[in-house]
Amino acid sequence: MPTRSEPWPAGTPCWVDLGAPDVAASTAFYGAVLGWSFFDSGEEFGHYNICQVDGHAAAAIGPKQDRSQPTAWTVYLASDDADATAATITANGGTVLAEPFDVPGNGRMTIAMDPAGAAFGVWQAGGTIGAEIYNEPGGLTWTDARLTDPDAARAFYTDVFGYSYQNLDGAPGDYTTFHLGGDPLGGMGGMMGAPAGTPSHWVAYFSVADVDAAVAAATGGGGTLLGDPMDTPFGRMAFLTDPDQAVFALAGPPPGA
Repeated sequence: MPTRSEPWPAGTPCWVDLGAPDVAASTAFYGAVLGWSFFDSGEEFGHYNICQVDGHAAAAIGPKQDRSQPTAWTVYLASDDADATAATITANGGTVLAEPFDVPGNGRMTIAMDPAGAAFGVWQAGGTIGAEIYNEPGGLTWTDARLTDPDAARAFYTDVFGYSYQNLDGAPGDYTTFHLGGDPLGGMGGMMGAPAGTPSHWVAYFSVADVDAAVAAATGGGGTLLGDPMDTPFGRMAFLTDPDQAVFALAGPPPGA
Protein backbone atom coordinates (compact mmCIF):
# COMPACT_ATOMS: atom_id res chain seq x y z
CA MET A 1 0.00 0.00 0.00
CA PRO A 2 1.71 3.28 -1.07
CA THR A 3 1.76 5.52 2.00
CA ARG A 4 3.81 8.56 2.92
CA SER A 5 4.82 10.30 6.13
CA GLU A 6 7.30 12.92 4.84
CA PRO A 7 6.25 16.27 3.31
CA TRP A 8 5.63 16.15 -0.43
CA PRO A 9 8.24 17.85 -2.66
CA ALA A 10 7.37 21.43 -3.62
CA GLY A 11 5.18 21.55 -6.71
CA THR A 12 3.68 18.09 -6.20
CA PRO A 13 -0.11 17.73 -6.02
CA CYS A 14 -0.35 16.75 -2.36
CA TRP A 15 -3.94 17.11 -1.18
CA VAL A 16 -7.54 17.58 -2.27
CA ASP A 17 -10.56 18.78 -0.36
CA LEU A 18 -14.22 19.50 -0.98
CA GLY A 19 -16.25 22.37 0.42
CA ALA A 20 -19.72 20.84 0.72
CA PRO A 21 -23.09 22.50 1.38
CA ASP A 22 -24.07 19.46 3.49
CA VAL A 23 -21.06 17.66 4.96
CA ALA A 24 -23.09 14.72 6.28
CA ALA A 25 -24.65 14.10 2.85
CA SER A 26 -21.28 14.37 1.09
CA THR A 27 -19.49 12.02 3.47
CA ALA A 28 -22.30 9.49 3.03
CA PHE A 29 -22.03 9.75 -0.76
CA TYR A 30 -18.24 9.48 -1.01
CA GLY A 31 -18.05 6.86 1.71
CA ALA A 32 -20.26 4.61 -0.41
CA VAL A 33 -18.33 5.34 -3.63
CA LEU A 34 -14.74 5.25 -2.33
CA GLY A 35 -14.97 3.24 0.88
CA TRP A 36 -13.75 6.11 3.03
CA SER A 37 -14.10 6.38 6.78
CA PHE A 38 -14.09 9.85 8.31
CA PHE A 39 -12.43 11.69 11.16
CA ASP A 40 -14.16 14.91 12.23
CA SER A 41 -11.47 17.39 13.26
CA GLY A 42 -13.94 19.20 15.50
CA GLU A 43 -15.37 22.64 16.09
CA GLU A 44 -11.95 24.35 16.16
CA PHE A 45 -11.38 23.37 12.52
CA GLY A 46 -14.96 23.86 11.35
CA HIS A 47 -15.78 20.14 11.38
CA TYR A 48 -13.34 19.51 8.55
CA ASN A 49 -13.67 15.76 7.97
CA ILE A 50 -10.53 13.81 7.05
CA CYS A 51 -11.36 11.03 4.56
CA GLN A 52 -9.36 7.96 5.51
CA VAL A 53 -8.28 4.62 4.05
CA ASP A 54 -7.13 2.20 6.74
CA GLY A 55 -6.44 5.16 9.01
CA HIS A 56 -4.41 7.08 6.42
CA ALA A 57 -5.55 10.53 5.24
CA ALA A 58 -6.68 10.52 1.61
CA ALA A 59 -8.67 13.76 1.21
CA ALA A 60 -11.04 15.96 3.20
CA ILE A 61 -14.63 17.19 3.14
CA GLY A 62 -15.61 20.30 5.06
CA PRO A 63 -18.36 22.89 5.10
CA LYS A 64 -18.59 25.22 2.14
CA GLN A 65 -17.28 28.69 3.01
CA ASP A 66 -19.17 30.62 0.32
CA ARG A 67 -22.54 29.18 -0.65
CA SER A 68 -22.70 31.43 -3.72
CA GLN A 69 -19.75 29.60 -5.30
CA PRO A 70 -20.05 26.28 -7.19
CA THR A 71 -19.23 23.17 -5.18
CA ALA A 72 -15.84 21.84 -6.32
CA TRP A 73 -12.84 19.78 -5.29
CA THR A 74 -9.70 21.86 -4.69
CA VAL A 75 -6.31 20.45 -5.67
CA TYR A 76 -3.38 21.61 -3.50
CA LEU A 77 0.22 21.90 -4.71
CA ALA A 78 2.98 21.50 -2.15
CA SER A 79 5.22 24.42 -1.21
CA ASP A 80 8.16 24.90 1.13
CA ASP A 81 7.08 28.51 1.71
CA ALA A 82 3.44 29.42 1.10
CA ASP A 83 4.11 33.17 1.45
CA ALA A 84 6.87 33.13 -1.15
CA THR A 85 4.71 31.03 -3.48
CA ALA A 86 1.81 33.47 -3.09
CA ALA A 87 4.10 36.36 -4.04
CA THR A 88 5.37 34.45 -7.08
CA ILE A 89 1.80 33.65 -8.13
CA THR A 90 0.90 37.35 -8.12
CA ALA A 91 4.11 38.34 -9.90
CA ASN A 92 3.35 35.93 -12.75
CA GLY A 93 -0.23 36.89 -13.54
CA GLY A 94 -2.10 34.68 -11.08
CA THR A 95 -4.53 35.86 -8.42
CA VAL A 96 -4.33 35.11 -4.70
CA LEU A 97 -7.91 34.48 -3.55
CA ALA A 98 -7.07 33.84 0.12
CA GLU A 99 -3.89 35.31 1.58
CA PRO A 100 -1.58 32.80 3.28
CA PHE A 101 -2.78 31.74 6.72
CA ASP A 102 -1.88 29.16 9.35
CA VAL A 103 -3.91 26.06 10.08
CA PRO A 104 -2.76 25.67 13.69
CA GLY A 105 -0.63 22.61 14.25
CA ASN A 106 -1.01 21.48 10.66
CA GLY A 107 0.58 23.87 8.17
CA ARG A 108 0.16 27.07 6.20
CA MET A 109 -1.88 27.54 3.04
CA THR A 110 -3.20 29.90 0.42
CA ILE A 111 -5.82 29.65 -2.34
CA ALA A 112 -5.07 31.09 -5.78
CA MET A 113 -6.20 31.19 -9.39
CA ASP A 114 -4.01 30.74 -12.47
CA PRO A 115 -4.25 33.11 -15.47
CA ALA A 116 -6.68 30.73 -17.22
CA GLY A 117 -9.07 30.93 -14.26
CA ALA A 118 -8.47 27.55 -12.56
CA ALA A 119 -8.46 27.75 -8.76
CA PHE A 120 -5.96 25.71 -6.76
CA GLY A 121 -4.53 25.55 -3.27
CA VAL A 122 -0.98 25.75 -1.97
CA TRP A 123 -0.01 23.70 1.11
CA GLN A 124 3.08 24.19 3.26
CA ALA A 125 3.30 21.14 5.51
CA GLY A 126 3.64 21.49 9.25
CA GLY A 127 2.16 18.73 11.39
CA THR A 128 0.15 17.48 8.41
CA ILE A 129 1.74 16.60 5.07
CA GLY A 130 -1.45 16.21 3.02
CA ALA A 131 -2.22 12.86 1.44
CA GLU A 132 -0.81 9.90 3.37
CA ILE A 133 -2.08 7.27 0.91
CA TYR A 134 -2.03 7.41 -2.89
CA ASN A 135 -2.34 5.18 -5.98
CA GLU A 136 -4.42 2.77 -3.89
CA PRO A 137 -8.21 2.27 -3.82
CA GLY A 138 -9.65 5.32 -2.09
CA GLY A 139 -6.49 7.36 -2.62
CA LEU A 140 -5.68 10.18 -4.99
CA THR A 141 -4.03 8.77 -8.12
CA TRP A 142 -3.89 11.69 -10.61
CA THR A 143 -4.83 15.32 -11.07
CA ASP A 144 -5.13 17.39 -14.18
CA ALA A 145 -6.11 20.90 -15.14
CA ARG A 146 -8.74 21.61 -17.81
CA LEU A 147 -7.86 25.06 -19.10
CA THR A 148 -9.33 27.63 -21.49
CA ASP A 149 -5.77 28.78 -22.30
CA PRO A 150 -3.42 25.86 -21.59
CA ASP A 151 -0.34 27.54 -23.06
CA ALA A 152 -0.66 30.58 -20.80
CA ALA A 153 -1.32 28.36 -17.80
CA ARG A 154 1.67 26.14 -18.54
CA ALA A 155 3.95 29.20 -18.69
CA PHE A 156 2.52 30.34 -15.34
CA TYR A 157 3.04 26.99 -13.60
CA THR A 158 6.60 26.81 -14.95
CA ASP A 159 7.36 30.24 -13.50
CA VAL A 160 5.76 29.43 -10.14
CA PHE A 161 6.64 25.76 -9.61
CA GLY A 162 9.33 25.00 -12.19
CA TYR A 163 7.32 22.47 -14.22
CA SER A 164 8.45 21.04 -17.52
CA TYR A 165 6.02 19.31 -19.90
CA GLN A 166 5.83 16.27 -22.14
CA ASN A 167 3.25 15.22 -24.72
CA LEU A 168 1.26 12.10 -23.90
CA ASP A 169 0.64 9.48 -26.58
CA GLY A 170 -3.06 8.99 -27.28
CA ALA A 171 -4.13 12.17 -25.48
CA PRO A 172 -5.54 15.28 -27.16
CA GLY A 173 -2.86 17.33 -28.85
CA ASP A 174 -2.98 20.14 -26.29
CA TYR A 175 -2.66 17.76 -23.32
CA THR A 176 0.71 17.40 -21.63
CA THR A 177 1.99 15.85 -18.45
CA PHE A 178 3.87 18.08 -16.04
CA HIS A 179 7.12 17.12 -14.35
CA LEU A 180 9.76 18.23 -11.89
CA GLY A 181 12.58 16.27 -13.48
CA GLY A 182 11.14 12.79 -12.99
CA ASP A 183 7.91 10.86 -13.41
CA PRO A 184 4.75 12.77 -14.39
CA LEU A 185 2.98 14.50 -11.53
CA GLY A 186 -0.27 15.24 -13.40
CA GLY A 187 -1.60 16.70 -16.61
CA MET A 188 -2.68 19.96 -18.24
CA GLY A 189 -4.70 20.52 -21.36
CA GLY A 190 -7.68 22.20 -22.95
CA MET A 191 -11.29 21.86 -21.87
CA MET A 192 -11.59 18.38 -23.43
CA GLY A 193 -15.21 18.52 -24.50
CA ALA A 194 -16.61 20.40 -21.50
CA PRO A 195 -19.84 22.29 -22.24
CA ALA A 196 -19.41 25.83 -23.56
CA GLY A 197 -18.98 28.30 -20.73
CA THR A 198 -17.38 25.82 -18.34
CA PRO A 199 -14.61 27.64 -16.46
CA SER A 200 -11.07 26.31 -16.18
CA HIS A 201 -10.71 23.83 -13.33
CA TRP A 202 -8.59 21.10 -11.80
CA VAL A 203 -9.89 17.50 -11.60
CA ALA A 204 -9.05 14.97 -8.89
CA TYR A 205 -8.89 11.29 -9.89
CA PHE A 206 -9.48 8.71 -7.17
CA SER A 207 -8.30 5.11 -7.46
CA VAL A 208 -10.89 2.33 -7.21
CA ALA A 209 -10.59 -1.44 -7.58
CA ASP A 210 -13.70 -1.64 -9.81
CA VAL A 211 -14.76 1.44 -11.76
CA ASP A 212 -18.14 0.08 -12.77
CA ALA A 213 -19.08 -0.86 -9.21
CA ALA A 214 -18.01 2.59 -7.99
CA VAL A 215 -20.00 4.25 -10.79
CA ALA A 216 -23.07 2.23 -9.77
CA ALA A 217 -22.64 3.39 -6.17
CA ALA A 218 -22.24 7.00 -7.31
CA THR A 219 -25.27 7.08 -9.59
CA GLY A 220 -27.30 5.17 -7.01
CA GLY A 221 -26.39 7.85 -4.48
CA GLY A 222 -27.47 10.77 -6.65
CA GLY A 223 -24.32 11.37 -8.68
CA THR A 224 -24.28 11.82 -12.45
CA LEU A 225 -22.09 9.98 -14.94
CA LEU A 226 -20.51 12.30 -17.53
CA GLY A 227 -20.23 9.90 -20.46
CA ASP A 228 -19.66 6.16 -20.45
CA PRO A 229 -16.67 4.70 -18.56
CA MET A 230 -13.73 4.22 -20.92
CA ASP A 231 -10.80 1.86 -21.11
CA THR A 232 -7.42 3.54 -21.54
CA PRO A 233 -3.79 2.31 -21.48
CA PHE A 234 -3.70 3.64 -17.91
CA GLY A 235 -6.82 1.82 -16.70
CA ARG A 236 -10.58 2.17 -16.86
CA MET A 237 -11.82 5.70 -16.11
CA ALA A 238 -15.07 7.49 -15.50
CA PHE A 239 -15.94 11.15 -14.94
CA LEU A 240 -18.85 12.10 -12.70
CA THR A 241 -20.44 14.83 -10.65
CA ASP A 242 -21.58 14.29 -7.09
CA PRO A 243 -25.12 15.30 -6.00
CA ASP A 244 -23.89 18.91 -5.56
CA GLN A 245 -22.35 19.01 -9.07
CA ALA A 246 -18.70 18.74 -7.97
CA VAL A 247 -16.71 17.04 -10.74
CA PHE A 248 -14.41 14.11 -9.93
CA ALA A 249 -12.92 11.11 -11.72
CA LEU A 250 -12.53 7.41 -10.93
CA ALA A 251 -9.56 5.40 -12.17
CA GLY A 252 -9.23 1.62 -12.13
CA PRO A 253 -5.97 -0.31 -12.19
CA PRO A 254 -3.97 -0.40 -15.44
CA PRO A 255 -4.43 -3.49 -17.64
CA GLY A 256 -2.48 -6.42 -16.23
CA ALA A 257 -1.88 -4.73 -12.87
